[in-house]
Amino acid sequence: MERALEPELLDELPPDDPKAIRSRRDLKWLNWWMGHRSILAHALMRYWKNKPLQRIVDLGAGDGVFALGLARELVKYQPRLHIVLLDRQPVVSEKVQVQFQKLGCKVETVAADIFDWLAQRQGTMEQGTVFTANLFLHHFHEAELCEMFQLASKQVDLFAACEPHRSKLSLTAAKWVGAIACNSVTRHDAVVSVRAGFMKRELSEMWPTQGNWMLQEQRAGMFSHLFVAHRK
Repeated sequence: MERALEPELLDELPPDDPKAIRSRRDLKWLNWWMGHRSILAHALMRYWKNKPLQRIVDLGAGDGVFALGLARELVKYQPRLHIVLLDRQPVVSEKVQVQFQKLGCKVETVAADIFDWLAQRQGTMEQGTVFTANLFLHHFHEAELCEMFQLASKQVDLFAACEPHRSKLSLTAAKWVGAIACNSVTRHDAVVSVRAGFMKRELSEMWPTQGNWMLQEQRAGMFSHLFVAHRK
């Protein structure tokens, strides 16, 4: 199945549109069902169990709920995390921010284009900073991903992402999300996401070759795709 990139409806809707609000609620359920929080948490702790994990920058963080769930998993082992929620249109509620604070996390919300932000931050990242991405990378063309990875590789020692796995099985499942009461936006975007997803070593081949990197890329669960770049 060739990779195909199409616009997703949720990206085009205003954040306060009722359909967008409902679709974000659907995504919380789908994330739970696919186990992305646990997949990414285990990937992070596997590489950082003997090193300080101090700052997580969640790319395309949206409402911050996914990053909150990830923080709940990680604070058991790495307390006092600094969480940066980066998105062009962040919709992080006060309630979510308070929940981060109750975990003992410092939370920062940044409204910015990822390429502008990465370019501006060159050489300024703190030690112990990790980039995470959940259902975010598949929104970009290959040339954009190469640019993103080039910028990111100069700033962090660990980049971990969980994306749709592009396969006939995933596509079939995406066409049936209406059966669990997902709305029209989610039904459309689920299919588009799978078609724009990844398989085999596609993300690894876009990661910069310079530097001493260990790359892991594999199917995770039935419908997801895990990519981890870790500096040796």
